[in-house]
Amino acid sequence: MSFVPVDPDSDFPIQNLPYGIFSTANNPRHRIGVAIGDYVLDLSQVAELFSGPVLSSQREVFLQETLNCFMSLGRPAWSEARASLQRILSKDEAVLRDNAALKASALVPQRDVIMHLPAKIGDYTDFYSSREHATNVGTMFRGPENALMPNWLHLPVGYHGRASSVVVSGTPVLRPQGQTKPEDKPPVFGPCRLLDFELEMAFFVGPGNPLGEPIPVAKAHEHIFGMVLMNDWSARDIQKWEYVPLGPFLGKSFSTTVSPWVVTMDALQPFVQANPVQDPKPLPYLVHDDPYSFDINLSVGIKPDKSDSESIVCRSNFKYMYWTMKQQLAHHSVTGCNMNPGDLLASGTISGKTPESFGSMLELSWKGTKPISLDNGETRKFIQDGDDVIMRGHCQGNGYRIGFGTCTGKILPA
Repeated sequence: MSFVPVDPDSDFPIQNLPYGIFSTANNPRHRIGVAIGDYVLDLSQVAELFSGPVLSSQREVFLQETLNCFMSLGRPAWSEARASLQRILSKDEAVLRDNAALKASALVPQRDVIMHLPAKIGDYTDFYSSREHATNVGTMFRGPENALMPNWLHLPVGYHGRASSVVVSGTPVLRPQGQTKPEDKPPVFGPCRLLDFELEMAFFVGPGNPLGEPIPVAKAHEHIFGMVLMNDWSARDIQKWEYVPLGPFLGKSFSTTVSPWVVTMDALQPFVQANPVQDPKPLPYLVHDDPYSFDINLSVGIKPDKSDSESIVCRSNFKYMYWTMKQQLAHHSVTGCNMNPGDLLASGTISGKTPESFGSMLELSWKGTKPISLDNGETRKFIQDGDDVIMRGHCQGNGYRIGFGTCTGKILPA
């Protein structure tokens, strides 16, 4: 237990300790923080307390304005930092607990912080790794007999996204404008009419790999720092007109929202699950036997403008993914593509087998044919101006939860 009070339903007990970047009104400098209960531990104030064999000579990483340098140090440093933080915050450790001045400067109430992107994201890649999502979308547009493309069961399909428009939770999202193609009419320009959320998760790359040297799947976990929630906003009508033959472009590049707290893989390890059965068996460079699927409960809520209530429209789970993060990273780098610390790799929309687990309005409303009822009496087929979309995720332990906080964005008119 920690000497910092932590509510049993808090996302941030001492078993979690996620990393983020924050500032305050009286100190606008971006700093590395760790969430504990309703507080943020400012690591720039306690850097000298990291006295282990790896970090005692690397304390400057905790003085940086992003997590990139810390991410680059690799698993021995991450594990040592976690053990040090759990010791510093323990109810049985006096070094911070009994130092009133240090405690006052190092523990900042979360209500007083402004959160920022956790890392400088050099590159962002989005995968398409939920079999149920790919099947649903394929069925809508190609019929059930051709739902999955021939390559889908053989490799983790993905595309390169736009890193510059990845934004932190709470950033408003402007409804995009672009070309769309009405049925039997020429293309027109105007605001997107079919704006959608996509429930995703994403991981940050830790140590990179030199150009020309792939990351073996057996060692891919050594390059995965931690995970965030993601809403990969989608302009369905813009995307439908533009995506052949090169895939998503303007329909996806206008905004991607991520939660501010990066939950480490060490914190998620107790919730690891057996990998999904993959048939046909992938090629050898994608095969790994160690479990690397995770039981993470996910939900999506919609809060209409001027409404006091939020309606949960989706409940899903990260364990539904077909391709694992290790397979995604191994495949991404198999050509020799070099990954860098802070690169962001996303899961793709997460859908399960039941309708309530579908991770997009495209699926929930089945291409706009089934309106979704909200608690205030309104209905939705897609996202309207003024809507707040709120994503949450957590792992449920015995008497504690490992949470991700929220990933939110409000739609502003074009």
